[in-house]
Amino acid sequence: MRWRQGILAVVVAVLVVAGLIAVRLLNPPDYQIGEAPPPLHAAPVDTIERGRELVVLADCRSCHTDRGGAAFAGGNSIPTPFGTFYSPNITPDPQTGIGRWSAEDFWRALHNGKAPGGSPLYPAFPYTNYTKITRRDADAMFAYLRTIPAVRKPDRSHELSFPYSQRWLLVGWRALFFRPGVYRPDSSRSAEWNRGAYLTQGFAHCSACHEARNALGAMQSKDNPSGGLVLNWYAPALTNVTEAGVQRWSEADIVEFLKTGKASGNAPAHYTSALGPMAEVVYESLQHVNEGELHAMAVYLKSLPEIPAPTDLGISYITPARLLAMLDEGRSLYMDHCAKCHGDEGDGRPPAAPPLAGNRAVQMARANDAIRIVLYGGFPPGTEGNPRPFGMPPFYPTLQSEQIASVLTYVRSSWGNTGHPVSPEEVEKSRTGPLW
Repeated sequence: MRWRQGILAVVVAVLVVAGLIAVRLLNPPDYQIGEAPPPLHAAPVDTIERGRELVVLADCRSCHTDRGGAAFAGGNSIPTPFGTFYSPNITPDPQTGIGRWSAEDFWRALHNGKAPGGSPLYPAFPYTNYTKITRRDADAMFAYLRTIPAVRKPDRSHELSFPYSQRWLLVGWRALFFRPGVYRPDSSRSAEWNRGAYLTQGFAHCSACHEARNALGAMQSKDNPSGGLVLNWYAPALTNVTEAGVQRWSEADIVEFLKTGKASGNAPAHYTSALGPMAEVVYESLQHVNEGELHAMAVYLKSLPEIPAPTDLGISYITPARLLAMLDEGRSLYMDHCAKCHGDEGDGRPPAAPPLAGNRAVQMARANDAIRIVLYGGFPPGTEGNPRPFGMPPFYPTLQSEQIASVLTYVRSSWGNTGHPVSPEEVEKSRTGPLW
């Protein structure tokens, strides 16, 4: 009997120690930088203006504004594989917004992913990127948000499937996938490169879209944007020159693309346009960022290592006989619906219609974007540098999934293009979900 009691005591002791270790690991202490900020009512004008610029770069308004709603008042739906998140009200309303938050509360939200009171935030809010933001810049952002009109609008509850609706499980998620830490400059790089890395990795949170995620929604590598799926679109890899890598572009072309949503310089940047979710990012955020900051981002993006795209993407197999039939049908459909704009040989009609021959967006291993553009059409963003962009009409009302698969299979394998065939099943999957 005593030996059983001894074993039980040992087990209990081990469990207690393990529990203490788990609590420590699952709830890392807040990471503090610098001194407490001055009272925000005394924030100087230049601090507020810097905060406005940083809020624009972080694209806060886009996420925290419902379609047709008041700016920053929340309610925007964010569909994910785990359910639908609704962005909160971040106006300074004291009842429904962040009017009662302190600068310390705001800092903890950005840097530690915790709400006032310590509850963990869902990583649909990209604090895994924003953690790199310095305390000084976080205070400037908060000072600006304190100046916008307060809107009384209660937050809408997230609609998540079980078990993702259990917020307490985020404690384990954070222990596995999140470590807070302000950006640390690389002493071997220039000041401009470090500025670009800080802006790209932190504020612009590019990897939040352009990075593959695991089954639990965690980014596989925040500093290696290798391509990820977002709202049924594919955010192409920034490390691959056959996708969205700009390693072989000029810095001027990169800045033009970020600023205007198009690049019209020499190949390979020739006639590149932002579509889908990226068009929204340019329209809402990047076009308003000063060119000095964009140039720093261009320096950083151009320096990213070139990494080949993955080849095992679960591509549907199409028999040789079926492929021949699809190519024949696809050519006929292309001549009827596409050639007038894109040319018989895919050479395009710039600037109205881009060339499809040699177009890397057409040939990517993942065909998601090409499918959705044919289905739903779209426009590049309307910007000062491209105020009247030409657009693509939608074909989902007139073409069946089998027909869209055939015409894309033809385009992706003609005129020297090397894209894999597209199956009707792939097209059918893209008929669901939001446009972006």
